[in-house]
Amino acid sequence: MCGIVGFIGNQDAKEILLQGLEKLEYRGYDSAGIYIIDEANKGHLFKEKGRIAALREVVNNEVASSKGIGHTRWATHGVPSVRNAHPHQSTSGRFTLVHNGVIENYQAVSDAYLSGIELVSDTDTEVIVQLIAWFAEQEELSTLDAFKKAIVTLKGSYALALMDAENPDVIYVAKNKSPLLIGKGEDFNVVCSDAMAMIQVTNQFVELMDGEVVTVTKEQIEIENLAGDKIEREAYTAELDLNDIEKGTYAYYMLKEIDEQPAVMRKILQHYQNTEGQLEIDSVITETLLASDRVYIVACGTSYNAGWVGKQLIENLTNIPTEVHLSSEFGYNMPLLTEKPFFIFLTQSGETADSRQVLVKTNELGHPALTITNVQGSTLSREAQFTLLLHAGPEIAVASTKAYTAQIAVLAILAEVVGKSKGLASDVDMIHELGIVAAGMETIVDNKEYLEELAANYLSISRNAFYIGRGMDYYVAMEAALKLKEISYVQTEGFAAGELKHGTIALIEEGTPVLALITEESIAGHTRGNVEEVNSRGAHSLVIAMENVAREGDQFVLPQVHALLTPLISVIPTQLLSYYTSLHRGNDVDKPRNLAKSVTVE
Repeated sequence: MCGIVGFIGNQDAKEILLQGLEKLEYRGYDSAGIYIIDEANKGHLFKEKGRIAALREVVNNEVASSKGIGHTRWATHGVPSVRNAHPHQSTSGRFTLVHNGVIENYQAVSDAYLSGIELVSDTDTEVIVQLIAWFAEQEELSTLDAFKKAIVTLKGSYALALMDAENPDVIYVAKNKSPLLIGKGEDFNVVCSDAMAMIQVTNQFVELMDGEVVTVTKEQIEIENLAGDKIEREAYTAELDLNDIEKGTYAYYMLKEIDEQPAVMRKILQHYQNTEGQLEIDSVITETLLASDRVYIVACGTSYNAGWVGKQLIENLTNIPTEVHLSSEFGYNMPLLTEKPFFIFLTQSGETADSRQVLVKTNELGHPALTITNVQGSTLSREAQFTLLLHAGPEIAVASTKAYTAQIAVLAILAEVVGKSKGLASDVDMIHELGIVAAGMETIVDNKEYLEELAANYLSISRNAFYIGRGMDYYVAMEAALKLKEISYVQTEGFAAGELKHGTIALIEEGTPVLALITEESIAGHTRGNVEEVNSRGAHSLVIAMENVAREGDQFVLPQVHALLTPLISVIPTQLLSYYTSLHRGNDVDKPRNLAKSVTVE
């Protein structure tokens, strides 16, 4: 959440910054701004509430500049407004700063150093830039030393990019917990929160670590720690295709990413097969997991919902007990652990702050950890002992779709490989079964028009709704409910079907949409009984059933897949129902209110 860009070189910085912010808008879109320094070394600050398109309207296109910084914001401190938008400046106007993260001690810092300074925003970020100015001007420190001293004074998470009007040919950069990259070019360098922001100008990026400070000019990048020790680090090549991060003919990224899921399944199979056509996972991961006595899956949001499906896969295929925990709860309320725990962190971005704070603690305890993520080189990937990549390609819509199914597929492959290494018998040929899943996904996404009709009939004007299911279907119901809530704003709950009658059925009234997922033969009859219970109280029910348990009158029938992999199929119509409900309600599907894609604050 929140995105930073910076450019210093010989090209038009203004347009490069704006294009970079457009690529980062999925990280925050409450407000945005850029600061550029013109050829006469005069600074120009442009800020606006809302999207990058609104910022473009206030930027003076007559100003020529080859250096500057920019920011797109997801509000933490202070409401979305022009005065709270980044960049923020010191009172003198000398220093200009953009910031991602949260400063926990900003009030104490303000009280200790800034009592005589009138702050013009409600943000913790303005405190940082005023503090840098205070150290530079009151203690007569160089900009770099003032920057370092301010960083040492701060407590919390930050990614920072600073410009000094008195030394305009340098961008000062630092990070702690929040992601930040330096991009290398010929006669220019860039700063960005995500490589996709600057992939149009370079594919060479240098990762930054916590506690590092960087001075960036158009000719060079100098990395050092807070003690002043120089650090050398090679750039890596970002393997991003510009076509992957463009919508192409799609109106929204979400629909594009839903449609990409069959290809993602096949890509995952390709990456996790060896030359002999057998599924393969790093043997050290397999051996470490086999030596454990319990698996702990730690995640947030959609990844948490995928974790519940992962629990069933791991327990069924490996016989290793597995627990699923919310990152935001686990870190501060850690349960009693077994003697040989193995941690799996599920995260699309690899930068989720809630999950990272758990990883830091499990690392301190010396427990092995595996990160399953879509982003190579991300913080959770670097800091965990092991990583498995999703190979899903960039996911830009805030509502996760293909990352969810990719996480389940990778967990399924991991579980099968570990189970076979353990010598357990299984009826699952995962390569074959995931191939069937991919074909089934294609069948469903080809039924968009019918699913749009269902969305219009059941959800387009409803204030609330319920998804119900049992077993694996319950886990998918939780994810389906989250998807509908986050992009259509329909208050939706995912319930274990048998639990409605224990209280929540009181909320069912005439016309309440209840969407039932039925894929498991042994409990299909029970769920259908629960559908009858809500129907008798006036519910407007919709049944999504798999072929082997479908009945006449079911509104949507799913292609048959292996029982352990039904979530990969049953979730697809719920994603499309959410998409079309949001569309019919006139919402911005890709950028729902109050949400951001990469949650880098706790």
